[in-house]
Amino acid sequence: MARRSGSNRRQFLQTSAAFGALFTISGTKSSGRVIGANDRVRIACAGLNGRGSAHVGAYNGMSDVDIVCLVDPDTRTYAKHLSSIAEKKGGAAPQTAQDIRKVLEDKNIDAVSIATPNHWHCLMTIWACQAGKDVYCEKPLSHTVHEGRVAVDAARKYDRIVQHGTQRRSSKTWAQIAAAVKTGQFGQLVVSRGLCYKPRKSIGEKPVTAAPAEIDFNLWLGPAPEQPHHGNLVHYNWHWFWDFGNGDIGNQGVHQFDVARWMMPNGVLPKSVVSLGGRFGYTDQGQTPNTQMSVLDYGDCKLVFEVRGLSTGDYYGNKVGNTLHFADGTTIAEGGKLYRKGSDKPEKLPSLQGEVAEQYEGNHFRNFVDCVRSRKREELHADVLEGHLSSVPCHLSNISYRLGEQVPFNAKTKALGDDAVALETFARLEEHLGQGNGLKLDDMQYRLGKTLTFDAATEKFTNSDEANALLTRAPRAGFTVPEKLV
Repeated sequence: MARRSGSNRRQFLQTSAAFGALFTISGTKSSGRVIGANDRVRIACAGLNGRGSAHVGAYNGMSDVDIVCLVDPDTRTYAKHLSSIAEKKGGAAPQTAQDIRKVLEDKNIDAVSIATPNHWHCLMTIWACQAGKDVYCEKPLSHTVHEGRVAVDAARKYDRIVQHGTQRRSSKTWAQIAAAVKTGQFGQLVVSRGLCYKPRKSIGEKPVTAAPAEIDFNLWLGPAPEQPHHGNLVHYNWHWFWDFGNGDIGNQGVHQFDVARWMMPNGVLPKSVVSLGGRFGYTDQGQTPNTQMSVLDYGDCKLVFEVRGLSTGDYYGNKVGNTLHFADGTTIAEGGKLYRKGSDKPEKLPSLQGEVAEQYEGNHFRNFVDCVRSRKREELHADVLEGHLSSVPCHLSNISYRLGEQVPFNAKTKALGDDAVALETFARLEEHLGQGNGLKLDDMQYRLGKTLTFDAATEKFTNSDEANALLTRAPRAGFTVPEKLV
């Protein structure tokens, strides 16, 4: 489907005015309030369930930050946060709003902290940057590859501080391991692996109903396609529907993709991807796979990712985390455990080589606030560009999967060729489903994704127009991500 041309500044103002709000956007560092050394950073928190509670708690615990507005299309979400914020502010409760566009009018708000569903992340980030606000955006940065690139462009064009919510970038341990790997201390890294072994039960089937009166469901849908409300959307199970979420590979998994890519000497964007799996063990309303395996070729290193939503054992002592596999057979696992070739007993890591900046001390939210004050983008632990580069492989994996075909388990997958790492990972997946969960694989099929090649320079596939069509989404009036910024 052809994409509409992008919104420019005039279009943004017109759209805002149509909703009874007029934004003042200069797109420069001076567009917001100038923060003095003794001034408090004023933040609006958007998205107040789940991870949003962590945002509110983190900022409310900072002596130099005020949460001045709570934003959510569901008015039922405000109450659980109002009293704790008011207590800190000496009885003054923050304002509340359903529509972020009205909040962005306030020139005294310095930043927006976003913990909405995935499909809102980029549009809200872009709008906030255009309104002169700094942004903390939860993971994944984007719902599609295209909008992630536009969010990066918006941060740069409007000179905004934009932190991505992959908080393992604030781990000094991982920073030290990354530095050591890049010095060659452990030899050549050949496989950087991420794991998301998290139990996910059936979500059942929920009928179409009217949305609760407290929810502005049109606002909740935002840039997603217009569709009826049902109880598996609001507030958590949207993760398992393609219009709103990205499955567990783009939910928990983006954290591990980020670490896996961070560890690579040249982990920018992959050259190819193939992904396979399915939704096994139950039949329900969910669309995304609860079991997924992806292999991405980064040239001198492969990134392998595993999602398991059914009961499972661990891998090198972990169920959610990362493992690094080196050419000599050494493996470094989550928690700083080192395994020698042929040994299942972990050792402590030796003294690590490589320099690590002092900036890795402290937490992710604090790092963001400090950079809002200093205007030093280079000191962000997870700049928006890193968020984009770590979200892209999640999207590419899902595109490969979605374009796949159903094939029987009892045939060797040609898509994996003679890749020993991929074949071993697939064999463990079969064992997990068959022996581990009692599924009769001889009678079952899985979805074998299309093998896709990708050009990092253009951020497009080179062998599939059908795949390129999934790099973006059809626009929805009033909630359109620009084609590009002008």
